Amino acid sequence: MRSRILLGALSAAVVIVVASTIFLLAPPDVDEGVVRLKPGDLKLVRLGADIYAQNCAACHGDDLKGERDWMDANPDGSLKAPPHDETGHTWHHQDDLLFRITKLGTAKAVGLENFNSNMPAFEGVLTDTEIIAVLSWIKAQWPQEIRERHDLINAQGGAPSS
Repeated sequence: MRSRILLGALSAAVVIVVASTIFLLAPPDVDEGVVRLKPGDLKLVRLGADIYAQNCAACHGDDLKGERDWMDANPDGSLKAPPHDETGHTWHHQDDLLFRITKLGTAKAVGLENFNSNMPAFEGVLTDTEIIAVLSWIKAQWPQEIRERHDLINAQGGAPSS
């Protein structure tokens, strides 16, 4: 009888440890494979500010303004770093696409093999949580109206037609 109780307790403990491990290792901002940014999460946003400064500001600017004349291609045909503030097109894209572009690089994220972009892939450099943090920081910098429009784009499943 005692061995049955011990076996039951051990089984319950294993289930709890496995479930806890899965919960702790899963990115906190990914729900059923759908990425959601959290510009209201101050701890995550602070982390994102540091990551942006270290990994993104050199191209996209400390002020999120991107490269000068960002809509014109470089002499080699590659695209310049766009702004991530309200003047750019970043907020026109769903959270999931922004995440994939950051993680995989533009060409792989959009499925265009010969797409000429200087955007590096941060997979293996930043964790999923760190990518979500930096994108959440970027979104936290947008005016409230732009954040609300971006939320609508996420809810509608794509960019507006205008």
